[in-house]
Amino acid sequence: MGQFEGTEYVNIGEVPTPRIDNFKKVSVLPLIFLIFYEVSGGPFGVEDSVQAAGPLLALLGFLVFPFIWSVPEALITAEMGTMFPENGGYVVWVASALGPYWGFQQGWMKWLSGVIDNALYPVLFLDYLKSAIPALGGGLPRIIAVLALTLVLTYMNYRGLTIVGWVAVLLGVFSILPFVVMGLVAIPKLKPSRWFVANLHDVDWNLYLNTLFWNLNYWDSISTLAGEVENPKKTLPKALFYALILVVLGYFFPLLVGTGALPLDRELWTDGYFSDIAKILGGVWLRWWIQAAAAMSNMGMFVAEMSSDSFQLLGMAERGMLPEFFGKRSRYRTPLIGILFSASGVILLSWMSFQEIVAAENFLYCFGMILEFIAFVRLRMKYPAALRPYKIPVGTVGSVLMCIPPTILICLVLALSTLKVALVSLVAVVIGLVMQPGLKYVEKRRWLKFSISADLADLHLSSHESTDSSIR
Repeated sequence: MGQFEGTEYVNIGEVPTPRIDNFKKVSVLPLIFLIFYEVSGGPFGVEDSVQAAGPLLALLGFLVFPFIWSVPEALITAEMGTMFPENGGYVVWVASALGPYWGFQQGWMKWLSGVIDNALYPVLFLDYLKSAIPALGGGLPRIIAVLALTLVLTYMNYRGLTIVGWVAVLLGVFSILPFVVMGLVAIPKLKPSRWFVANLHDVDWNLYLNTLFWNLNYWDSISTLAGEVENPKKTLPKALFYALILVVLGYFFPLLVGTGALPLDRELWTDGYFSDIAKILGGVWLRWWIQAAAAMSNMGMFVAEMSSDSFQLLGMAERGMLPEFFGKRSRYRTPLIGILFSASGVILLSWMSFQEIVAAENFLYCFGMILEFIAFVRLRMKYPAALRPYKIPVGTVGSVLMCIPPTILICLVLALSTLKVALVSLVAVVIGLVMQPGLKYVEKRRWLKFSISADLADLHLSSHESTDSSIR
């Protein structure tokens, strides 16, 4: 039990996480690849950085940008995730720092952005296959394929997070290997001088920054699975560290190969160009491998995202923020209702036009990250002596300074959004602001049952609580 100015509070790191009977929890290797798919999934989509700014800035961006955005976000996830090793993740962080009302808003914005994001993956998967199977390009066959793929991947989530984790490992290896082969094939054709081409007067900064930003975020998503992780106090920081290395190398190495092995034509650097590079360097067989890897990558991102979304709802139910039935687990210990709700959202949004909606998802994500940064700093100031199994080696001032660069970046992204995107996002935010009091009214009238799990730490820290009573 730690104390600060007479206030007693929970030694959070020693609070037991909910018992999962004999079901195996997620170990380090599957967790690394779950994080990999939450954040990246491979270099598919980074091609626009070369088109926007040329080889030098693209390469520098994927080396420097992680220190501005990815490292702070991953470090905060490691500290807060081990401080609160339970499902719900960032929802619990914000609730502890700012109260349950803002914790709910964080959960609503993050869940909604995650479901919107996940609705893209079945569609993108089919887009990669339609060159080989033209019937998947539209009409009834495409509709049936989207439904079937969504149901199969949803069933995989239903069967258990351990299965999802090892599927992520297999898909990850399959997606990364063709780029290793492409690098080896390209060695005789590499010309280092091509890496240093830059023209600061011909840079699309909006496209460049957005490409970097959206390829290097979502590190916090894994926190909603912390209650399912084996020894999260040690496993989570370790997995985040190795995943960060894997993600950065997974972007940098293919860019290094592609820009160094071929003469520069920036107009060609659009989504899917790596498959063309593979054909030029290795032949049709390597192109097919990379196209298949891109398709499989979308499957990996789907199952990882759905796991985070559904366990987040379960974690919110365990904290009494959602009706108790959201905390119901299947016989495989997976969040049954959370999976059904997330899958329903994916199917609903799969038929919509995504250009403006995806931008709105990004807008909501930025709002959520601002709340996380505020929660991180506030908990450092309010409870400096609370047990943090992993603690970023900076003080309060250092914590504030660490959050400034990513916050500036968030403000820049928000400023670049269109008026339509801003309005759609604000409507979604308003729905959340109204929904939470509505659920409280439902709870007060006892129309639905709400409850807080007895296995969780008390977030309402009080100087009147004793050591024995501070844990429910």
